[in-house]
Amino acid sequence: MPDFPFDSPSSRLVAEDMPGDNAMAVTVSELSGRLKRMVEGEFGNVRLRGEISGFKRAASGHCYLALKDDKAVIDGVMWRGTAARVAFAAQDGLEVVATGKLTTYPGRSKYQIVIESLELAGEGALMALFEKLKAQLGAEGLFDSERKKRLPFLPRTIGVVTSPTGAVIRDILHRLEDRCPSHVVVWPVKVQGEGAAQDVARAVRGFSALDPNGPVPRPDLLIVARGGGSIEDLWAFNEEAVVRAIAACSIPVICAVGHETDTSLADHAADLRAPTPTAAAELAVPVVADLRHTIATMAMRAERCARRYQERGRERLDSLVRVLPKRDALLAPQRQRTDELAQRLGLGLERRLTVARRRLDQAGGALRPAMLVQRHATASERLNAASRMLDTVNPDNLLKRGYVRIASRITGEVVTSAVEARAAGALTLKFADGDVEAKVERAGAKPYNAPKTDQPKLL
Repeated sequence: MPDFPFDSPSSRLVAEDMPGDNAMAVTVSELSGRLKRMVEGEFGNVRLRGEISGFKRAASGHCYLALKDDKAVIDGVMWRGTAARVAFAAQDGLEVVATGKLTTYPGRSKYQIVIESLELAGEGALMALFEKLKAQLGAEGLFDSERKKRLPFLPRTIGVVTSPTGAVIRDILHRLEDRCPSHVVVWPVKVQGEGAAQDVARAVRGFSALDPNGPVPRPDLLIVARGGGSIEDLWAFNEEAVVRAIAACSIPVICAVGHETDTSLADHAADLRAPTPTAAAELAVPVVADLRHTIATMAMRAERCARRYQERGRERLDSLVRVLPKRDALLAPQRQRTDELAQRLGLGLERRLTVARRRLDQAGGALRPAMLVQRHATASERLNAASRMLDTVNPDNLLKRGYVRIASRITGEVVTSAVEARAAGALTLKFADGDVEAKVERAGAKPYNAPKTDQPKLL
């Protein structure tokens, strides 16, 4: 091994400042600070064109990304305030132009760009973002024809989401006034620039959330409109927030953004696309004059139909009348039958009266005085015989001859045997001159002063 002198810097154990040495030792922080001041002084304002890669948004709202081309990559950071002003949704794969300043991040010994504005790199990049959003939202079903609602034929209230100062609202109101004067509620919004997409989405959601019974009438139809412009000017209506708000709106929506050749994602999400704001007003309501003409035509047709029905009914009635028999022909048999019955009724009454008179004469002959006296005598004899028979069988007459009728004192029924007497216990003896109460005692008992006997004694 080669020998090295002991006083060589590489062989010293402890670092010391040597006389004449111009490489003074500095700290890492000092070196990082020098690099930071050098980079920021040299590259205070730069514009970088590249493709976004590794984009992420922190919970604080700051965004971190990388800009790359086919040979190099540079990290970037975009603070929350700047990120809120970006007019499109930054995402991986977009080619953009970032404006800002270069700086270093001492914590990782790397340099990065602090982005102060972010723009798409030309219309090609903007259209690429448009197609990407269209494919993404279309895959979710936001543009399906099955979910589109039918427009009301004659809306009472129309809500308009547009700028309150542009020509769009004047064109819509003028065309509605010409065709069918309607109640219009305008929700003023920004239609271009920072915050426009949020304004439009908030207005659509606000109209949809109105209470039908609230102080502000809930529209039956919405018109979202904006005048013509470049794709950058119309970009607010391609934002995801606006598209989702229109797709979720419970009120039918007509979208009229830009000129006839302009198409936004909001047009795809709406229930109907109009080529211009004026055309949207035409699609929203019918023409009153046409309605009146239609109603008058239908009234005339209804009247002609009623008259035709009446005329055909009269013709059918006349035809039936011609084939019907005459009244005299229909009633002649009944009249003749009535005359015959009347004649027979008179003869029958006379015959009935003759028979009744004959019966009355016969009954009158049976009512002569001699017959009445004879019948009275016969009846008297029968009545006397029945009276004598009644006296004979009257049990009370037997009491006068020394007989006694025995009855139960409790039930009053006549007792006819010893068994019934024992069962009754207390008896009533009925004599011709009155009643006597008696008590039955069993055979063999020895009552006081009572003679001995085997039979019960009546007291």
